[in-house]
Amino acid sequence: MTEYQVIEGTETVIRDGTIKLHGPAGFEGMRKAGKLAASILDEIAPMVQPGVTTAAIDDKVRELMFAGGSVPATLGYRGYTHSCCISINHVICHGIPSDKALKDGDIVNIDVTPLLDGWHGDTSRMYFVGDVPLKAKRLVEVTHECLMLGIEQAQPGNRLGDIGAAILEHAQKHRYGVVREFCGHGLGRLFHDAPEVVHAAKAGTGPELKPGMFFTIEPMINIGKPWGKMLSDGWTAVTRDKSLSAQFEHSLAITETGNEIFTLSEKGMHKPPYV
Repeated sequence: MTEYQVIEGTETVIRDGTIKLHGPAGFEGMRKAGKLAASILDEIAPMVQPGVTTAAIDDKVRELMFAGGSVPATLGYRGYTHSCCISINHVICHGIPSDKALKDGDIVNIDVTPLLDGWHGDTSRMYFVGDVPLKAKRLVEVTHECLMLGIEQAQPGNRLGDIGAAILEHAQKHRYGVVREFCGHGLGRLFHDAPEVVHAAKAGTGPELKPGMFFTIEPMINIGKPWGKMLSDGWTAVTRDKSLSAQFEHSLAITETGNEIFTLSEKGMHKPPYV
């Protein structure tokens, strides 16, 4: 049975399996954190060029987080030593920044989570590196469509499964695979919390969506089969068949009348190309 917990904004919050329902203080905190997260992804877009290392991008992300009055939520999280995740081509998620340089034709996901005044703004976006093949561009386009179709289902009174069902239906129309091993999650003052937001689900199933719920929707879509595997570093997930993978992520809230996306780009830089 699903349990909900009303959060006024001052009490201690723990990960106890309950779905948190936030009030005005939570909305205000998440608006600020989400705005900063989106602005960071805007600012780093010019860096995503052939020859630039992912470590250099990570350094810039960290600089922008500190400048915005936040700290990187990933830095030190379960032993992780970087300020963002950067996933290239067949990497599904949690790619580790390194001295590896980007190449012409790459597609790249950059995932950032600034922790600002106790609130987590979690978002990711795809980028094109130079001249990208048409099949890769199409995958990125469809993945963004999947995200937005999922968000359309994030309405009070709907079920959590309605989100994943919409994503799965659209991806399958294009013969793409929806990754099952990773999902969206509740967040707020906790980085990861209930509920788990599965991106391949059955409509009408799962917890009821109620005003005050905060969570991410972050579909990972593969050109090939949906299956992934973890590399020996314990973080990097890749497609088993080495096919391309793409992902977009937003943090959002359920409101009385619909939803509010906290991590929208104020510059309209929702998907590539960013020109």
